[in-house]
Formats: sequence, C-alpha cells, structure tokens
Amino acid sequence: MSDFLPQLIQQLFNGLSLGAIYALIAIGYTMVYGIIGMINFAHGDIYMIGAYIGLVTLSAIGTQSGLPVWAMIGLMLVVAVFVTGVYGLVVEQVAYKPVRQSPRLVALISAIGMSIFLQNWVALGQGARDMAVPSLLPGAINFHMGNFEVFIPYTRVLIIAVTVVLMIALTMYIKHSRMGRASRACAQDMHMANLLGIDTNKVISFTFVLGAVLAAVGGVLIALAVGKLNPFIGFLAGIKAFTAAVLGGIGSIPGAMLGGVILGVAETFAAAYISSEYKDIVAFGLLVTILMFRPSGLLGKPEVEKV
Repeated sequence: MSDFLPQLIQQLFNGLSLGAIYALIAIGYTMVYGIIGMINFAHGDIYMIGAYIGLVTLSAIGTQSGLPVWAMIGLMLVVAVFVTGVYGLVVEQVAYKPVRQSPRLVALISAIGMSIFLQNWVALGQGARDMAVPSLLPGAINFHMGNFEVFIPYTRVLIIAVTVVLMIALTMYIKHSRMGRASRACAQDMHMANLLGIDTNKVISFTFVLGAVLAAVGGVLIALAVGKLNPFIGFLAGIKAFTAAVLGGIGSIPGAMLGGVILGVAETFAAAYISSEYKDIVAFGLLVTILMFRPSGLLGKPEVEKV
C-alpha cells in the first residue's frame, strides 16, 4: 500500500482538530457581528484567558490529587467557562456598550485597546514566558496502514468530540430556546426586536458571554493538546478564527463551523505537503480566492440595505 493514503488520513485528522478550535472561536466573532454588526477583536485574547484559567485550575487541583482524568478536565472546563464568561461580559460592558452608537471605527479601536490590555494583564500576572501544561491524556490511537503508522492523540480526539457536541447543542439552543429566538430576531432587525419588547441589551450581553464560553473550551482543549501557552497565543488564533468566520460567511453560525474546518485542513495540508512556512500564505490565499468569487463567504448572504 502506498504511504500517500495513510499520510492523507493522518493530516486530515490533524486538520479537523485544528479546524474545530478555529470554529469554536469563530462562532464568537460571527455571533457578535450578526447581532450588532461589529467585530470583537479582543475575542482571541478571551480564548487565551480561557486556556490560562484551565491551567490555573489544574495547578490548584494538582495532577497527583487522585481525581480521575475526566474529572480534572471537567473541572478545568467548568471553571474556565465560568470565569471566561465573566470576562466576555466585562469586555462587552467596558469596550462595546459605551461606543455602540458611535462610528464603527471607534468600536474597532476600543476592541484593539481591550485586546492589548488583556494580553498585558495576563503577561503581568502570569509572566510572558511559555508555560508548560501537564499532559493529562498522553496516549494515542495507533494503527498501521502499509508501512505508515497513523497516530491519533487522545487529546485531538477529545477536541473533535467536544466540538461536535457543542455545535449540536448550540444549534438546538439557538433554534428552540427563548433566548435563541430573541437572538435571531435581533440579528434580523434590532430596532424592530426592541419595539416588540425584546431586551436587546440582554441579548447582546448574552451573545458576548456565549462566544467567550465557546472560546474558553477551545483554549483549554488546545492547551492540553499542545502542552504549552503564553499570553500572546490569542492574537494569531483570533486572526485565523476571524478569517474562518469571513470564509464561511460572517454572521452565519454554520458558516463559522465550515470556515473553521476548511481553514484548519488547508493550513495542515499546506504545512505537511508544501512547507510549514507556507501554511499562513495558503490559508489567507484561500480566503482571498473565495472572497473574489463569493464576497459574502461560502454560506453568507449578501447584506440587504434596509430602507
């Protein structure tokens, strides 16, 4: 058997796990844009904070505490989700709510300022150096295909499994819950939703918190998979996730999921079959190519001017 097929399967799995992380972060971008038409450029740093909260929680528990691995990971996720959700709410209240009626450039500058503040806040509190994250799931699924051994780490399996569950839960929540219906109403027409008695301020805050929660899960999972983090990992991850959101169609939750997967797979294949130095070129080149032929993204809808 040729080694091409097993190597393809290996890289496809790596790309799917990376794309799952991008999708978790991209949903936060696309939901905020869908509701208030602004981009939360501090969102990548929320993802970074989620990873740090998970590490601090694990340090407090101790790897020798005797708790099962699933319990330790569960506690990391629960604490990270709660604390990072609070950060998401604070970002909305401090950086966005006061400038919501201002020109979009003002909100953009405010978001960039919040991003720089969060980076330095964590760097001062935890140090700017790389920090090691203990490996809680060191094993992997191994199987041979010809002369090639396909290696699938348990942490990558966990990323894909948790992401799939969260995507299904989010879709059902947005579709069937009261807050989900209110969010869709605000996305269609904020002014009319307000006239109909929907608390639009509450919906906007909820959107920021929900996006922060999903980003926190991605931060904890990628920290466990990679084994290290620093205060600056959120910037590039945020830019890539924003690219994924635009690729899939900014404002579309399924588009954010699809864009994340496509970007993750394209980046992984570029690193494996061309060079790791070209992965960013291929990823952003893919974005430019798609937007040339479909400016609204793969699943996005052209913006209709309301008169």
